[in-house]
Amino acid sequence: MALTGRTALLAALGSLPVGILAPSWTGMLAVNAPLSLAILCDYALAAPVHTLQFTRSGDTSVRLGDAATVQLTVTNPSRRRLRAHLRDAWPPSSWSSETEQTSSRHQFTVPAGERRRLTTYLRPSRRGDRQADRVTVRSFGPLGLAARQGYHRVPWTVRVLPPFTSRKHLPSRLARLRELDGRTSVLTRGEGTEFDSLRAYVPGDDTRSIDWRATARQSAVAVRTWRPERDRHILIVLDTGRTSAGRVGDVPRLDAAMDATLLLTALATRAGDRVNLLAYDRRVRAQVQGRAAGGDVLSTVVGALATLEPQLVETDARGLSTAALASAPRRSLIVLLTSLDAAPIEEGLLPVLPQLTQRHTVLVAAVADPQVEAMTGARGTVDATYEAAAGEQTQAQRRRTADQLRRHGVTVVDAGPDDLAPALADAYLALKAAGRL
Repeated sequence: MALTGRTALLAALGSLPVGILAPSWTGMLAVNAPLSLAILCDYALAAPVHTLQFTRSGDTSVRLGDAATVQLTVTNPSRRRLRAHLRDAWPPSSWSSETEQTSSRHQFTVPAGERRRLTTYLRPSRRGDRQADRVTVRSFGPLGLAARQGYHRVPWTVRVLPPFTSRKHLPSRLARLRELDGRTSVLTRGEGTEFDSLRAYVPGDDTRSIDWRATARQSAVAVRTWRPERDRHILIVLDTGRTSAGRVGDVPRLDAAMDATLLLTALATRAGDRVNLLAYDRRVRAQVQGRAAGGDVLSTVVGALATLEPQLVETDARGLSTAALASAPRRSLIVLLTSLDAAPIEEGLLPVLPQLTQRHTVLVAAVADPQVEAMTGARGTVDATYEAAAGEQTQAQRRRTADQLRRHGVTVVDAGPDDLAPALADAYLALKAAGRL
């Protein structure tokens, strides 16, 4: 049983005349006995809570930063009118601010034998699965003095997907891809290494592209046109070890790597390539494999990344290499999104790198911290001078690490969190145009 503020007010108002006019047990009994009887009657007339029936509907997934709606249908099978307050409990991270949590509280009335639909609005602040906890209902009597209270488990899960903010760069990269395919009229003909077709010679064409045999069979000079290779295999490897938990600006490094992964996946599938995904630290955290190029690849990758979180462990580079080789049985482009910290690269990745570069083309992408570059320009005070020296040392260390990787034939992309996705897409297009996939 739960008592309301109205009950406390009536008790206080009744106690004033008793305390002033007749301060005795008889006076207290004269006030409290009728009030207690009214409370019991009100409680008895309140609609029961345990017989209520609940069903859910609404969104099952939402992108981070967007709003989701979840409907809760309440059915009152009893013969009494339901006057209720309801709290639809979700994890605190289901909202971006405390003020938005008020959408989970509802006040409503349901006549006997009828139903009502309540809507809760969610705006999650983190990726992953958000699961409904319990529905707590307080059913009031007609006098509003007492209430029955209970809760029901009504399961529902909303999966919060990565936001894919780099989608805005996709049209320009697709235009570049069409240029490489030779499907757009540009000054430079379609590049690549895979034969496409023959056409008539145009002044300005590379004479090395002239097909002399075809020219001998016809009166006009014929040249070969080329296009980038299709149906190539791309394996994107996400390092989910401790370095991926570091925050650059407002986001963890892993989230910036995910955004770059989504842009590369969207671009590569449009180019006709096969994209696989592997997330690894000391074991496989997520994997997408065996998907042919098509519209469902991106949605599958998005779903696999949604629940991925950084792990506070040191990445096992040897295990990562073994898992990558197992996921890429034929020649592939292996895109490794990791950090350029000297110790993990020199002690972990470099010793196993020959196993990867022997059969595959390797591209390493890392998230740089813009704050480090800002530190290098700091001057004027002793603290600023120390910060500038530390920033310069960090940048020099990253350059040395990148140079070590390049000496092993690895393409390196080092960019800030906002620039990593387009830079990685440009590196992929450059490798594709050069025929290195």
